[in-house]
Amino acid sequence: MTYEELIQRLDPTVYQNLRRAIELGKWPDGRAVSGEQRRICLEAVIHYEKTHNIPEHERVGYIERQSCGSGKDPGEDTIRIVS
Repeated sequence: MTYEELIQRLDPTVYQNLRRAIELGKWPDGRAVSGEQRRICLEAVIHYEKTHNIPEHERVGYIERQSCGSGKDPGEDTIRIVS
């Protein structure tokens, strides 16, 4: 089975567990997630979200950018982190 096939067949519950492990830094049983595990999980979650057409605003790492309307440089948008 290829990586793409594995991600395609990944159960949504497993996806949610991987996403939660990234967010909390620990597995559902309480063990710590290592840096290498976090990197691999993040890669799998990003690939899953792209493959399964998860809306962009629901994806891991999404940052909503809005203009603050203050007349400042458009490059100085406010950032709101959505979890």
